[in-house]
Amino acid sequence: MKVTVDEDRCCGAGQCVMLAPDVFDQREDDGIVVLLEAAPEAALHTAVREAADVCPAAAITVHEDS
Repeated sequence: MKVTVDEDRCCGAGQCVMLAPDVFDQREDDGIVVLLEAAPEAALHTAVREAADVCPAAAITVHEDS
C-alpha cells in the first residue's frame, strides 16, 4: 500500500489523525494533513483505508499493491 495526500484539498477535519495517528498528523498552524508514512505497515492498512473513506475533502488516496 502507498498513500498520498493532496494538501490543497485538505480541509483540516482531522479524522485521518484520529483513525491512523501513526500515518497522519496535522500542521499546527492550519490543521492541514501531514503524511508521516507513505508506505504503512500491513497492520495499519484497515485504518488508513477508513481514513481515506471518511475524509470529507477526499484528500487521501490509497494505492493498493498489485
